Amino acid sequence: MPRVPNIKAAEKWVRQSEKRSLRNRDVKTRLKTLFKGSKTKADDPAVVTSVESQFDKAAQKGIIHPNKAARKKSRLAKAAVAARAAAASPKPAAAAKPARKKATAKKK
Repeated sequence: MPRVPNIKAAEKWVRQSEKRSLRNRDVKTRLKTLFKGSKTKADDPAVVTSVESQFDKAAQKGIIHPNKAARKKSRLAKAAVAARAAAASPKPAAAAKPARKKATAKKK
């Protein structure tokens, strides 16, 4: 059973809290989606910059902790460096592995 406020202003606080929590949840969900998508497109600097900007804005508004924003930006930058390195040096073709001989166990 939800608590019903018995102060007129408290009714407004409840409405405001519901709006804020919904808005914050939407922002957090969007940030998670952006982060996952940008890790796959980490070789594009424009994508990385825009996602970092979104994390900064969310931290500035108090939706996420500033350290969380910094951690996510760091991981995104690390993924970008790895993506650029992978794009710069293509992988050599895999050499054919010699077939292994199966050991035959003699049963008596």
